[in-house]
Parts: sequence; C-alpha cells; structure tokens
Amino acid sequence: MGPVELHHLRRPVVLAAFSGWNDAGDAATGVLDHLTDTCDTEFVFALDPDDYYDFTENRPVLVRDEDGERTLQWATTEVLLARLADRDLLLISGPEPNLRWKAFCAALVSLLRSVRPEHVVVMGAMLADAPHSRPIPITENGTDYEGPSGIVGVLAGACREAGFDVTSVWASVPHYVADPPNPKATLALLGWVADVIDTPFDVGDLPQAAATWEGRVNELLTEETDIAGYVGKLEERYDTAEATGEQIALQFERYLRRRER
Repeated sequence: MGPVELHHLRRPVVLAAFSGWNDAGDAATGVLDHLTDTCDTEFVFALDPDDYYDFTENRPVLVRDEDGERTLQWATTEVLLARLADRDLLLISGPEPNLRWKAFCAALVSLLRSVRPEHVVVMGAMLADAPHSRPIPITENGTDYEGPSGIVGVLAGACREAGFDVTSVWASVPHYVADPPNPKATLALLGWVADVIDTPFDVGDLPQAAATWEGRVNELLTEETDIAGYVGKLEERYDTAEATGEQIALQFERYLRRRER
C-alpha cells in the first residue's frame, strides 16, 4: 500500500492527545482510542522515537506478533487518518515526549501545513476537585491558567502561531478516583469535541461504560465514609457553581452552537 494522500482531505479536522502528565484517567487519549475503534482508519506515519523520547522513561515493550514472535514496540507519536461520512479526521496520539519539544511541535505543524485543517483540537485531562456524580466539567482554552504546561499547551500555542484555528479542551477528572480508565470523562470530551467541530460521533458503548464506572465508585463510597463526606461537599460546591451566571452563560453558548447547525 502506498503512502496516504493528505493534500486533498475533506473538511479536515485534527484531533491530538498525549498520554502522561496531560491525560488524567486516560480520558483524552481514550477519545482517540474510541475513534480508532469506531471509525475507518488508516496509518499515516509515526515520528522517529529516537528524536523525542527518553527510553529510560518510556521503555520499549516486548509483545508477541500474530506468528507468536516477540517484537519490541517503541514509544512514539502516531498519526492516523479517520474517514467519516462528510469529513476526514487526522488523529495524533502518543506519550508526551521527553525531549526537544520545540522540534516535536515543528514537525507536527509542518504536517498540518500540508493538511490545511479547518480546525485543530488538542485534548487533555487534569485531576480536579470535581465530584464523580455530576457532569464532568470541560474547559476550553483555559486562558486564565498560569503555571507549568504540558505538551498539550505547547502544541496548541505552536499551532496558533502557525495561523491555525485551535481549541484546547480539558476534562476535569475527580482526583479521588484517578486510576484509568475514566469512560465518563472520555464521553464528556467526545461530546464536547463533537460540538466544537459540528460533527456527530458514534458513542458506542461509552454511555454504558460511564454508567458502570459511576456505579462502581458509588459502591466504593459506601465503604469509605470519610471520602463520601468529602464528595458530598464537592457536590454542594458544584451545584452552587452551576447556578452562577458564568455557568449559565457557558451552557447558553453551547446551546447556541447547536442551534446554528
């Protein structure tokens, strides 16, 4: 099979997520995993891992191939092409790189120049004081944030400097249930991205997985009364914030976006 042609894609959108520091509960990379499983995808290429990864931090993994032979899989960033009914998606994912972030972003920006996407969405997930029993808070762009940045923020900035229309989208994952996977956060991110790029996605079994996850957390809290009390306070705080003008405005903006379709 020859190389995948990227110069004449249909209304292309780029979705990127990176495991590690940027991806609490594997929520963001879970979106790309879900799209890979539910869409017709093609492998485009992988960046050379020697250029961007420290293999004492991201060690190669021994796996068995279809013939039973053991092979090494190296940490790297891969690019896949997903073909939907009326547009194409370029999916970029891998571990957060350890080395040469500027060169890493420059390589991806160079790729995007040939694609000329309508929109670039860079996804992340962070641990937060968010109750598991309420809708997962989603933040766009996070312009008020000041502090350390991961590759999500660096790549989003590089794409903006290159002139692309960019949105960074973050899910707030409850810190007291941080172990991956978090299908509820993945489902929330998937729905938000669908709104941002005005493209419906097949949610598959994510709603059921999210409900099962929430039910298991509820069961655990029946045995952990101290944590249950803490979660109750988070729920009160969330419900109070939901009634503020800022939250109402955010929901109204999302409503208008849907009405404009």
